[in-house]
Amino acid sequence: MRIAWLSVYFLVLIWSGIAPKDYLTWALEVGPAIIGLLVLALTENRFPLTRLSYILVLAHCVILMIGGHYTYAEVPFFDYLASVFGWTRNNYDKVGHFAQGFVPAVIAREVFIRANVVNGARWLQVIVVSLCLAISAFYELLEWWVALLSGKSAEAFLGTQGYVWDTQSDMGLAFLGAVVALGTLGRLHDRQLREAVT
Repeated sequence: MRIAWLSVYFLVLIWSGIAPKDYLTWALEVGPAIIGLLVLALTENRFPLTRLSYILVLAHCVILMIGGHYTYAEVPFFDYLASVFGWTRNNYDKVGHFAQGFVPAVIAREVFIRANVVNGARWLQVIVVSLCLAISAFYELLEWWVALLSGKSAEAFLGTQGYVWDTQSDMGLAFLGAVVALGTLGRLHDRQLREAVT
């Protein structure tokens, strides 16, 4: 699985870095995927994750790299979807923000369970969802700081496309992603966690 994972990661990363729309935006969007790879490499022996977590991290990295290549506001397939469904904007960024809750929810759940951080399934869910919301809110603050520092060039990174509720809907989608992940993947994740222990 490791070779396949790395192959997909680096193929998409290389493609993403070839003539992106804007190199600064590319670096800002792809940076978290590169940091994620470094974190996984540093923790692989001491704290290996389940197959599910690794697959979800890879999917999230691919989402980031596609957004970095085109900018989130100009992903061609979502331009096509906008014309089909009559959307007033390209909604690819919403996929990214949903993943921003969905993927960290599974990783946080795994870390909390394995490290025995939280007692009780309900408290685990509350804390995981709260953590995902905190990550989303912090990311929105980062976007704001980048906008302040870089001025007009931040529009591609922010990807608001004139939508006044962009920040709130981004956090709402991260919340929804975390809730959906916990509701749909809990049993599969538990099974993989048990297999990892035995």
